[in-house]
Amino acid sequence: MPSRIAIATFVGITEQFDDDERLAEALRGRGSEAELIAWDAPGTDWSAFDAVVIRSTWDYTNRPEEFLAWVEGVGDRLHNSPALVRWNSDKRYLRDLEAAGISVVPTAYVAPGEPPPTLEGEVVVKPSVSAGAKDSGRFGPAAHDQARALIERIHRAGRTAMVQPYLASVDSRGETAIVYLDGTPSHALHKGAVLRPDEVAPLRSDELGVAEVMYDPDLVVAGTADDAELALARAVLDAVTARFSYVPLYARVDMVEGPDGAPVLMELEAIEPSLYLDQVPGAVELVADAILARLSATA
Repeated sequence: MPSRIAIATFVGITEQFDDDERLAEALRGRGSEAELIAWDAPGTDWSAFDAVVIRSTWDYTNRPEEFLAWVEGVGDRLHNSPALVRWNSDKRYLRDLEAAGISVVPTAYVAPGEPPPTLEGEVVVKPSVSAGAKDSGRFGPAAHDQARALIERIHRAGRTAMVQPYLASVDSRGETAIVYLDGTPSHALHKGAVLRPDEVAPLRSDELGVAEVMYDPDLVVAGTADDAELALARAVLDAVTARFSYVPLYARVDMVEGPDGAPVLMELEAIEPSLYLDQVPGAVELVADAILARLSATA
């Protein structure tokens, strides 16, 4: 009997992002049954699938607790695993990775009711639960009042704010991302700067409401990673695997050059990262193979 695989998405996905459909086609071409289903589709029997793979559930940050309840309900057939998803859903996970010896962007976490830290130089402010640069901004010294106003806005929504130094290398070199599939590096990506000086990122007026720049087809392109970046990404994956006794089926490690020239972790995306499968020939097939290998290993 062929494997039944659900690819979890959301109802507002646009044609610009067609990775999910191409992945489903690759799985079908390998003899599996694959369906694209919105994570919150009413009446879905998720237990009828051999695996449920989270892909483009990009609206989850609008209803995080509802999403996490769905994650727990799907249970062990979910990839990535429920425990990893819950932990990764709040960017305060960076503290755990730093405690595990990972170099991360220095971050102050400001919970509702707490005063903002002293702001120095150019800073980034964003919520600890967010995606697509929503409610995120970049502010130089002359715009620190705007930074404090954004922190207050995040607090009014009951969320924790993060304050980080803006690293100049983002403008000069961009970000490097390394995609891992079933614990093995698959491809590297180069991402340009998302935040412009002295403003909160402008949002698109659609169902997602993420930053307009995220729709720029040239924002992320195929890239390369040097030995130091590969080593940092490997250390992140090893730390996560050790923490959860679970090798992520998929993950994207986003990093940037720090002031000393060494890479530092910006984010680990292990819930619903875009893997930019259109940027690398054969990447769709690699993801399909990784899913089927995981199913075979857990059968």
